Amino acid sequence: MEGTHNCRTIAIANEKGGVGKTVMTINLGAALSLKGKRILIVDADPQANATRGLGVSTPEGMTTVYDLMKDPAIRSTRELAIKTRWDRLDLIPSTVDLVGAEVELVDIKGREYRLREALEGLSESYDFILIDTPPSLSLLTVNVFACAREILVPCQTHPYSYDALEELFDTVSAIGQEINPDLSIIGIVATFFDARTRVSHRIVEKLKEDPRYGPLLFNSQIRVNTTIADSALSGKPVLFYRKGSFGSIDFMQLAQELLEKKT
Repeated sequence: MEGTHNCRTIAIANEKGGVGKTVMTINLGAALSLKGKRILIVDADPQANATRGLGVSTPEGMTTVYDLMKDPAIRSTRELAIKTRWDRLDLIPSTVDLVGAEVELVDIKGREYRLREALEGLSESYDFILIDTPPSLSLLTVNVFACAREILVPCQTHPYSYDALEELFDTVSAIGQEINPDLSIIGIVATFFDARTRVSHRIVEKLKEDPRYGPLLFNSQIRVNTTIADSALSGKPVLFYRKGSFGSIDFMQLAQELLEKKT
């Protein structure tokens, strides 16, 4: 998936829901775009929250991830990405139809490579392709892992989220052996961090102390911030909604750290 100018294809993934995957996908994309990078966000979650979070509705006839999963060859006849309201930030949207892709592709040979085939060639136009994933291991997630090279893992500073990491690491290891040897976890980011609570600090400590996770833990943390939820409701990344908010500051910092950290 890498073009000559090194487009980085990153899946934002965690098999546990509610950890801030979608928020991270759209806001990290926005932060990178503000740093002059060309970003494509691919919404591979049937809940389509990243699509809504970028203020995009999907009228009949718009190409979505579902179309690409059904027929990767569609890319030769249609414009795949749509422009959002912000410079350097494009999107391939999702709809609830994507749920059906699992069932429809069950007997298709090479079904785990559908998304990779469809996105082939797009890396020439972007510096980063960020892919939002469903909160469970499914054919959709496998498709995302088959075409990404890096995985960024948001981990809510909560015991359940911490415990779910092991499962994700095992999945990534299995995908690496069977489907995509280029795949690696580039980092873990603590999300919903609340400096006032003991549990937030304790989970960050556990992440640091764990030999499997410690070396991957980013210094940047995404703090609990109601402005992020408000911005999602208004269909804007927090960086374009309220620039001085904690959410904006945290995501700009995360973007900078990601730019400095290569696999």
